[in-house]
Parts: sequence; structure tokens; C-alpha cells
Amino acid sequence: MSDTHRSRERLDTPREERRPWFRRRPEREDTFGVFAEQFARFMGTARFLIYMTLFVALWIVWNTMAPEGLRFDKYAFIFLTLMLSLQASYAAPLILLAQNRQEARDRVIAEQDRQADARAHADMEFLAREVASLRMAMGEVATRDYLRSELRSLLAELDERAEERAGDRATSHEDADDRAQPPTT
Repeated sequence: MSDTHRSRERLDTPREERRPWFRRRPEREDTFGVFAEQFARFMGTARFLIYMTLFVALWIVWNTMAPEGLRFDKYAFIFLTLMLSLQASYAAPLILLAQNRQEARDRVIAEQDRQADARAHADMEFLAREVASLRMAMGEVATRDYLRSELRSLLAELDERAEERAGDRATSHEDADDRAQPPTT
């Protein structure tokens, strides 16, 4: 038997009914929060202010200038006040919800920034230690100028020795020549 058939036969597993016209859509958990943010963003625009101004102006003009039989809200505009109060009572919690969601996102971003800063700081400390160790190692390593000066002094010393040997050989050859020639009297 297949697993789905087995699960239908089990008494401890409820059967899921399928209703094609009442099928639940998989919704994100934060769908309402996204709506609240979009609503709060829209309420913070100039377009919203213009729409609200036009709505209130049309409401007042209609209820003051229209024929008596077509007016639905008399001069005190109690119904307009009720509508605006209702809109404000829904807008305030939606705006607060949007602000809370933004605060949570800001907290996460700040934590990520702190972690990135800590990693960058650790990397900089490591690189500073590496540069310091390289400088110390370079202090122990002979530089090009130092090697050149040492080689020049060694070359000068070798030249002196070569000259001394050449001078010694010349005197030893003269002595040998003097010995090889019989003394003339």
C-alpha cells in the first residue's frame, strides 16, 4: 500500500477534506506586516495627503452645496468626523506595526554590521601583527646597500691581498734571480 492510502486508513490521522472553492492559499506569516508597511508608506506620501484633502473638500462641498435631498451629512459633519476617526484608529496601529518591523530589521542589520566590524578589526589586527613581524624579520635580513658595502670592502681587501702577493712574488722572483746569477766580482 502507498503511504497516502495508509494514512487515510489510520484512525489517529484526520482526513483532509478538499474544497475546491474554499482552498486555503499558503500565506506567509508576515503578510499582514507587509500590508501594514505598505499602508504606512502610502500614508506618508504627498499623494495620500492630496487624496485625503480632496476627499474631505469634496465631502464638505457636497454636503454644503448640494440640494437638501442629496446631502447625507449635515453641517456638523458628524459622519465625516466618524470616518476620519475610524481611519485614524486603524492607521495608528498599522503604523506602529510597520515601525516595529522596521526596528526589528534595523536591529538585525546593526548586529550584522557589528559582526562585520569585528571581523574587519580582527583582520586588521592580524595584518598589523604580520607587518610588524615582517619588519622585525627585515631588520635581521641584510639589505641590498649593506650587502654592496660589505662586498666592496671584501673586494678591496682581496685587491690588497692580491697586490701584496704580487709584490711578494716580485720580490721573491728578484731574490730567485739574484741567487740564480753567479756573483760577479
